[in-house]
Amino acid sequence: MASQPKTLSYLDLVNICGNTRIGQRSPIPSAFDSEQLVPLRLSPGSNSPVIGLLRPQIVELLDTENERSLANGGDPIFGGVSTVPGLRTKISFHASIDTHSKRTAVMQEMCARWRDTGLFPDIIGLKKWRSEAYAVYRDPFGIHDYPGGSDAEADENLNFAFEIERAACALFGIVTYGVHMSMYQEVENAMGQKGLKIWIPTRASTKSMWPGYLDNTVAGGIPSGMPIFEALVKECMEEASLNEDLVRAHARSVGCVSYFFRTSKGWLQPEVEYTYDMAIPAGADPTPFEPKPLDGEVESFDFMDKAQVEAEMRAGRFKPNCAVVTIDLFIRLGYITPDNEPEYLKIVTALHTKFDYERW
Repeated sequence: MASQPKTLSYLDLVNICGNTRIGQRSPIPSAFDSEQLVPLRLSPGSNSPVIGLLRPQIVELLDTENERSLANGGDPIFGGVSTVPGLRTKISFHASIDTHSKRTAVMQEMCARWRDTGLFPDIIGLKKWRSEAYAVYRDPFGIHDYPGGSDAEADENLNFAFEIERAACALFGIVTYGVHMSMYQEVENAMGQKGLKIWIPTRASTKSMWPGYLDNTVAGGIPSGMPIFEALVKECMEEASLNEDLVRAHARSVGCVSYFFRTSKGWLQPEVEYTYDMAIPAGADPTPFEPKPLDGEVESFDFMDKAQVEAEMRAGRFKPNCAVVTIDLFIRLGYITPDNEPEYLKIVTALHTKFDYERW
């Protein structure tokens, strides 16, 4: 007799998305847990902020990049400190790479060359490359600012540090940011019982990541320099054909979730998703609120009731971070409570992590 597929709990779903801990046991053991990760700092100074985490093969490649630059008559690109021969304890941009424009140029040229020579095809291969710049910040929990003038010295006082190709972030363990919106309607039946329906998209089979999985109503990354809410407005139109005026009138910021995901190949993806709700008003004309695919990233939208959404989540049909956002929605709307979910505290705390940043 064939074994029945496992039904995932809410905590299982949260741990699948936030599957990594730094310096301690991860919730889902991995062959990569024993890797020696090296912090990536912005500059050689002892007080320089940590902006990423590097796996051993990336550290070796950065040494090779230095050798390449020196052989071509240039300066080193990266600097590092070692207390044990052959072991790096930290690595940073070289002191000469001291502005956001220099860092951006170095990373852009290097990552594009890695792409073109076939390195890491599962992350930055031609089919994975996004041609979209993401901002890297000195403080990953700080303000999302952006250079606005010609004063380079003033720019270096910003939280913004440089830009990098979206697909390459996982190679350097850089924190990334996105927006996720759930559009839903709560209704009461004749007996006064509350029900919930959510617009759920199926990702296109042509997507480079998680094709065919279920998603949140609208979700996408935040391009460098774009305000967070404006990124949501853009994604609502591009993915779901939702009118800008409708989004501005009804979308509401409701918080964020954060998690540290490690891919099946070991790449590091600490992420923050800013969450938004769009509640369809009772008695409203449903037509303007009906999402429709536009840019080819969504195959279809279905208006699912909570029971169906939950069944699909427990069967593993949701993209992991979208399951997490939906769990957060269920908590905020009162469907998951301390009285009906024994793992409530573990779930809530795991939805809002700091990536063990103090251990980087």
